[in-house]
Amino acid sequence: MMRQYLEVKDQYRDAILFFRLGDFYEMFYDDAKLVSRELELTLTGKDCGEPERAPMCGIPFHSAESYIGRLVKRGYKVVICEQVEDPALAKGLVKREVTRIITPGTVIENNFLDEGQNNYLCAVYMSDGCAGVCFADASTGDISATRIEGDQFTRRLINEIATYAPRELLLSCPKETCPVLTEYLTGQLHCVINDSLPGSFDRTAAGPLISRCFGRIPEAIGPEDGCILSAAGALIAYINDTQKTDISYFKELNVYHDGQYLDMDVNTRRNLELCETLRTKEKKGTLLWVLDRTRTSMGARLLRKWVELPLRNVNAIIRRQGAVKELSESFMLREEIADAMRSVLDIERLMTKIVYGTASAKDLRAVANTLKLIPHLRELIAESQSPELRDLYANLDPLEDIASLIDSAIVEDPPFIIREGGMIRPGYSREVDELNDIIHNGKGYIERIEAEEREKTGIKNLKIGYNRVFGYYIEISKSFLAQAPDRYIRKQTLTNCERFITQELKDMEATILGASDRIAALEYELFCQIRDRVSSQAERIQITAGKLALLDVYNALADVAVRNNFVCPDVEYGDTIKIKEGRHPVVEQFVADHYFVPNDTVLDTNYNRLMLITGPNMAGKSTYMRQVALITVMAQIGSFVPAREARIGICDKIFTRVGASDDLASGQSTFMLEMNEVAYILKNATKRSLIIYDEIGRGTSTFDGMSIARAVAEYTLGKKIGAKTLFATHYHELTELEGEFPGVVNYNIAAKKKGDDITFLRKIVRGSADDSYGIEVAKLAGVPNEVIRRAKEVLKLLEAKSSAAAAAEPPKEEESNQNLTFEDFKASEIVARIEQINLDGLTPIEALNILYELKKLAR
Repeated sequence: MMRQYLEVKDQYRDAILFFRLGDFYEMFYDDAKLVSRELELTLTGKDCGEPERAPMCGIPFHSAESYIGRLVKRGYKVVICEQVEDPALAKGLVKREVTRIITPGTVIENNFLDEGQNNYLCAVYMSDGCAGVCFADASTGDISATRIEGDQFTRRLINEIATYAPRELLLSCPKETCPVLTEYLTGQLHCVINDSLPGSFDRTAAGPLISRCFGRIPEAIGPEDGCILSAAGALIAYINDTQKTDISYFKELNVYHDGQYLDMDVNTRRNLELCETLRTKEKKGTLLWVLDRTRTSMGARLLRKWVELPLRNVNAIIRRQGAVKELSESFMLREEIADAMRSVLDIERLMTKIVYGTASAKDLRAVANTLKLIPHLRELIAESQSPELRDLYANLDPLEDIASLIDSAIVEDPPFIIREGGMIRPGYSREVDELNDIIHNGKGYIERIEAEEREKTGIKNLKIGYNRVFGYYIEISKSFLAQAPDRYIRKQTLTNCERFITQELKDMEATILGASDRIAALEYELFCQIRDRVSSQAERIQITAGKLALLDVYNALADVAVRNNFVCPDVEYGDTIKIKEGRHPVVEQFVADHYFVPNDTVLDTNYNRLMLITGPNMAGKSTYMRQVALITVMAQIGSFVPAREARIGICDKIFTRVGASDDLASGQSTFMLEMNEVAYILKNATKRSLIIYDEIGRGTSTFDGMSIARAVAEYTLGKKIGAKTLFATHYHELTELEGEFPGVVNYNIAAKKKGDDITFLRKIVRGSADDSYGIEVAKLAGVPNEVIRRAKEVLKLLEAKSSAAAAAEPPKEEESNQNLTFEDFKASEIVARIEQINLDGLTPIEALNILYELKKLAR
């Protein structure tokens, strides 16, 4: 047995081998030590014919999933070596084979996965400044590929990989040859890199493999896309090898190129907190958290993909908007869809288990229960008018044949284990029904034989008994022995009686005693047939799963739009972003008990090309700029947006330069990281891009920083870029750009200072700020009063020097102070609140409450 173990282990030296021995998976030698340490299991030993006992560690096979899941989450590869023949029938050593290899990127079990997030495996083929990149989720059949090339190749490759955040990556070259990519994958994504399979990227083998998987090579793969073929071929081959079966359930290979999705680099995704927060890496506090009111795991994954990959095609966006708009206008329809969706299970991942042959009867039952909901969901959207919902209705396959098959074959509450019977519904199989009858009515069969034998022989006290030695027997007292027929075979002589057997009795004994084993084997055989029949319809079921996810996402976006008072934006191919009373979609959720101050935005590529925003820290500059970017992202997703009105010209890229922190491990300072980000923006932005600069040049001397900030602003304004830009700065000197360069418009965040106190009004207004209020903000932060007093003294000295230096210069005409006053702010807030009041539906008590609220605002 140990020779058998070592032969298998020799083929998988980089993995932990789970070796099946009876009811346990056993690990030996270094694998045993590692698993014992990682899972805190007892390490034992086994005498394997060597001078010392071999280290050994084992887990019960029926509870192996949880242990495997913990190992895979920590980046280990696990090889399952199963017994592939019945030990009772085996001659000599039981035959064993590797039935599956589980790696971080090829997990298909729900227990190991995040329900609302895809688990991607990535393959990267690099050659001559070009990379083919392919992403696949083995648990859902989702697969996409693209080509990366051009300037800043590695940075663009990292940005693409960051969109999918794979758990495991196959690399065509040694990872030592691409240290920047390797550092990002391991340090930021915690992704396992496998660079030991360069032969699997063979292009000649890739074509036939892809054709066999999808029926043909996708038309989107052109002659210049050979690198995509290599990456996709390697990825498919790897999944085939780990699952020990050909892929037969993958969806159409989605090949996309530049221009299909809104381009956002790693920093932009992080700074905008699309799917995880900067500090805690959690979902709460992100755009996805606001939008995700999906009711199914499939819908949650699809919505996450939409947030990560906003569209650039106006027609596709408008189709999405149409579905959201129609659902947002019908409260009852939304509620009925949401109620039905709560019972929809993850048939996308369940189908993967069915295809791979790892599904249980409970999984089949779950698929049937979900499919039975489809007719009701189709009925709900039968009268829909929007093209997208009409298309959903037309293409949502009821799959009644599959639901009927499973319903007729599998009991309502099947057992977890599929080899012990109890799964097949009565009436599906006559043989199963007969065996069940024997098991449950075996005593009746014996009594019938006993009555028949008494009548045939005339022996009134004949009886049938049972013991473990002889099994069932006929017992006749000695006074009636002469009446025993010749067909009776004497088996045992006792003092007062004789015991006999008959062929009929032995046949019945074999039937009764073997019924339990036979029915378990027969039910398993029937179950496998049913599972294979369902598996043969994988494509139909996967398409339907995708449609259910789509309906769930539309319903969720409609629900969010109504709850949060979002509006449908006008999306077009123009260059203008015009937002009236825009709000930050996430921040307003955290200040729900307070009034969120809305702000307008006008950006274009002519007269409002660069908004130069000044004002104190904590006043809301960063919030305002991020909200413009997030509203743009939401519009290009197809979602409604937080504003009173919005017109969004499609952006090709969004860039953000917001904050930075030292990267000491790579020897880069805050300022160096800032400049790297700025350089990337200046080299990749286009006229159709949206750029957010939040403080440029703050990590060096004042004059250096100001010079860099001005140069960056001027370059961004120039013909090479000319993008729509939000530029926040504390360098008030930059406000002079408004008069010098067309397209620059000064804005500031209004604040009111009274003595040593400062109040932020959160309103963005035309003109530049008159002060940065840094000392007042320091006081708010709790800096000791002694430090505050000294800071004021130093400030007066510096201002005096500055005044003396400027005395010789001719006086400049003062700009009018356009900061809001308290009275202006109160008035706008009260007016906004009054506009929200619905007088027709107001009760007296509600009117009094509103009056009290307005009085409170006025104070």
